[in-house]
Amino acid sequence: MATSYETVIGLEVHAQLLTASKLFCSSSTEFGSTPNSHISPVTLGLPGALPVLNRRAVEMAVRAALALSCTIHERSIFARKNYFYPDLPKGYQVSQYEEPFSTDGHLEFELEGAVRRVGIVRVHMEEDAGKNVHGVGGDSVVDLNRAGVPLIEIVGAPDLRSSGEAAAYMRALRDVLLYIGVNDGNLEEGSLRCDANVSLRPLGQVELGTRCELKNLNSFRFVQKAIDVEVARQTAILDAGGTIEQETRAFHPEFGTTSTLRSKEDAHDYRYFPEPDLPPLVIPPAMIEAQRALVGELPFARRQRWVSELGLTPAAALILSQHPAVARLFEDTLAAYPQPVQVANWIQTEVLRGARSHGTTMEFGVTSGQLAELLGLVEAGTISGKQAKEVFAVIEGTLRSPRAVVSELGLRVVADAGSLRPLCEELIAAHPKEAAAVRAGKRGILGFFVGQVMKRTNKSAEPKLVNDLFAELLGIGPE
Repeated sequence: MATSYETVIGLEVHAQLLTASKLFCSSSTEFGSTPNSHISPVTLGLPGALPVLNRRAVEMAVRAALALSCTIHERSIFARKNYFYPDLPKGYQVSQYEEPFSTDGHLEFELEGAVRRVGIVRVHMEEDAGKNVHGVGGDSVVDLNRAGVPLIEIVGAPDLRSSGEAAAYMRALRDVLLYIGVNDGNLEEGSLRCDANVSLRPLGQVELGTRCELKNLNSFRFVQKAIDVEVARQTAILDAGGTIEQETRAFHPEFGTTSTLRSKEDAHDYRYFPEPDLPPLVIPPAMIEAQRALVGELPFARRQRWVSELGLTPAAALILSQHPAVARLFEDTLAAYPQPVQVANWIQTEVLRGARSHGTTMEFGVTSGQLAELLGLVEAGTISGKQAKEVFAVIEGTLRSPRAVVSELGLRVVADAGSLRPLCEELIAAHPKEAAAVRAGKRGILGFFVGQVMKRTNKSAEPKLVNDLFAELLGIGPE
């Protein structure tokens, strides 16, 4: 009989900080530039080149750690992590090891209606490596533009128990970093990526199993799929009586497999020692409090408030809170037109359809003022919901007033029973079979008659009034 196993997962997420320059020099962090155009003596590790810590990066790192409820340590140490690889010209990476600047946090997120809380072991600062590019003219080349870009590494506790939980955790983490303005959440460009530590243990066993690390997963889908593949691989080995070897593995999404990159690695393999060219990092209390004030309300708390106080569905709250720009548009519109459900529906169905986003920025076709004015016209009965969509199409991408467009197009709602009744009577006479079916109890066919009126009036009739008129004329009474 096969043994049942519990999956244990811990994610190490690397997030690029949104600074204009690198962690220890003034070279640009701009993405997509000509290879090796953002380098310096510090980047290259040339003799005599000394690092200077980027204050802006420290501020953003502190803000991220506070958003994850970490304890900020006033004094921390940078260390050299020694390894030899073509994309690391110095032969070491400057990171933090024994004394990181923050520890002991957590992240809450919702999955399938249940709230999960996952521990954060530490958040520390480090510099990124360069990028190896293979197959250029038959050779492998190195682009060092990324070398020295400021990162935070967010080390999660082994609290995740499924690939779905891991993907949800990473989505929630991305939302937090995007909201507080320290990361653009762009997985495709490598500014947010993770390594997944995966192990299995027999159900009921307390001791952790031997872990394997899956490197550089850069999409939520790949995180989930790679973990599923690795769990299946480890399960097959254990069921066959084998043992898991600790190693670092690569995920190949095109084949749905993982393969060995490096054999067992532990901290001592990197020969960490304090960085001699950098003094201890001392974070003053004033900086901590200034960054705490910039954290603001985080996505998880905002969703809960919108559901409990504004009556939004959890699904709507999730959509409207996944990007800070969308959340701002929703709340700014709500300030001028305090009808949460209507505002939420319009943003989801109309506004987001034409929105364009890149990182922390998003462009909408309308402003909050235009949207509030448009919804006010519908509520006042000046135009119908269908007419509002026509007006929206005209004002989208402009700063035109919805009220002015309504006047220009001559739109109005016909809400006069006296003027609509003759048309309804005419349609009943022209469609006796449909009228008989409604009288026989098939109320759904009323929609046919209402549609005919809307067509004849160019969508200007008030639908509920029309529906009530037909019910009266056909003798079935209001619903």
